[in-house]
Amino acid sequence: MGSNDVTTDASTDASPGHFHAAVGRLQISGDWTLAHHAALRRQVQAHRADVSADDAVDLSGLAGLDTAGARLLVELVGAERMANVGQWAAELPRARLALLETVARVLGEPLEPEAPPRAPLADWLVDVGERVGALWRQQHLLLGFIGLTLTTLFATLRRPRRWRMTALVAHVHQTGLNAVPIVALLTFLVGAVVAFLGATVLRDFGATIYTVNLVAFAFLREFGVLLAAILLAGRTASAFTAQIGAMQANEEIDAIRALGLDPMALLVLPRLLALMITLPILTFIGMLSGILGGAMVCIFMLDISAAQFLSILQRDIPLNHFLVGLGKAPIFAFLIAVIGCLEGFKVTGSAQSVGEHTTSSVVQSIFMVILLDAVAALFFMEMGW
Repeated sequence: MGSNDVTTDASTDASPGHFHAAVGRLQISGDWTLAHHAALRRQVQAHRADVSADDAVDLSGLAGLDTAGARLLVELVGAERMANVGQWAAELPRARLALLETVARVLGEPLEPEAPPRAPLADWLVDVGERVGALWRQQHLLLGFIGLTLTTLFATLRRPRRWRMTALVAHVHQTGLNAVPIVALLTFLVGAVVAFLGATVLRDFGATIYTVNLVAFAFLREFGVLLAAILLAGRTASAFTAQIGAMQANEEIDAIRALGLDPMALLVLPRLLALMITLPILTFIGMLSGILGGAMVCIFMLDISAAQFLSILQRDIPLNHFLVGLGKAPIFAFLIAVIGCLEGFKVTGSAQSVGEHTTSSVVQSIFMVILLDAVAALFFMEMGW
């Protein structure tokens, strides 16, 4: 056999498939079936370059054929040429012609379908709909978790033996005492900034004395509780989610249930009650620090003495502003704790899921705090409080 004459045998079985490639002619014979697929595939890959697209193909010696063998024949002869096998191999049985044409047509099509034409407006509407649906499902789940939390809380309050005071004190220390320095520092700086801005505007009207009223109103009603809540949303809600999420990923919560314990009473209630205790305290500290920051600006920049500053506070600032700001703290604390714990229970078991839900808890907590504060401000304004 010369250099242009190649004969391949796929197997030593009774009727193995093989092909004979001579100059200008390709003869196929034997069984091209799954039983000989491995050997046939090696031979086709090794001698595919010896077959020309112009060679005449003789399929008269083809004995057996199935889908695996048809695929190898299409690879050897070419999908485009094999798709027209009925024109140059009409002697084959109709079933084999149909099989070869079908396999050739499938292999000749692109693996990835063409992308459908994009409609930017429709895509935007679909995205908006998906986001609204996700928001609705999230709020529905949050309301259900709030109901479960309240049910567990009321059931536990009637049984003092089930109170977990050690966990409560530990979480009060973690969420409250450790947060005092950052809350005090931030509110002090914001109080100084508010006083600077107020003095800048009021100086043009000769009313810099009212900077005291501005700082007091701002921190007693809004900034004291809002800044403390936002700090706890970023600091504590993320910690709650990470702690419970890690337990969920390690199947520790399933172990708690297997021991007959309630994860809501064991994990959620101590965190919830601790945050409802510490946020009002941090709010009070934030109010004092913010007013102190404004007082520093008034004393050193606006020539308002400390005695005059305190006199204006006592004379012009009623107590109800302090009560309005302090009254919002437990509600904010409840929302922050519930959202942080809920996102922890939603973790699916991977480190990536823990990170995603930790981020989600911070964003949701801050959003809900600001939204509820805006609604409360409108309500109090209409009520004249």
